[in-house]
Amino acid sequence: MPSTVSDCARKLSLQYYEDALPAHDIFHAKRVRDTAVRLAETHPDRVDRDILAAAAWLHDIGRPLERVDEIDDHGDWAATEATALLEDEDVSDGQLTAIEHCLRAHSIRVTSPDPETIEAKLLFDADKLDAVGAVGIVRLACIVGERSGRSGTQYAVIDDTATLDNESAELPDIGLVREWARERLDALYTDPGRRLGESRWEFVQQFFEQFSREIGTREIA
Repeated sequence: MPSTVSDCARKLSLQYYEDALPAHDIFHAKRVRDTAVRLAETHPDRVDRDILAAAAWLHDIGRPLERVDEIDDHGDWAATEATALLEDEDVSDGQLTAIEHCLRAHSIRVTSPDPETIEAKLLFDADKLDAVGAVGIVRLACIVGERSGRSGTQYAVIDDTATLDNESAELPDIGLVREWARERLDALYTDPGRRLGESRWEFVQQFFEQFSREIGTREIA
């Protein structure tokens, strides 16, 4: 058996990400783990980093099933699935409860419970921060593609629709990605998360200024 709960969680999570698309794959889980641990280093309260890292590895194991509509809520499903997996590895009840709460509370959707523990708040923040900055812009663009693929119709346009006719301009455009990034920053719980978020937001602003110049339109507000 792996020496820590996080090692165990990583090993158990791998099979669930095999069918994941780029925005929510094992590399996303690793980045969230790395960012969560980084945030914990500057948080004033004591953080159980083993619980935090374990939850990060497991938080999106339900995404492939949610994408094909086999489950409704990947956070709830991950909490139930992870508990069953870790029970078989003799993880303590206290650790199971802590990880389960992190998984149920990591999503930004309105139906998700608010994170109550510091580990859950740090996981939430790290997950949202992976949608801001250079990596975040790429991920959010991938999510636009995923949603188009699921619906079979164009979800949004990676351009400025103001340059086209009125009918086409009704489609969501590149500004949607910026709005999604800002929405996630505004939802952060911890001071370390907000500090890192504002640093990444500076890059987002610069990116959209450059994007606007490249397509020859006004700066997107």
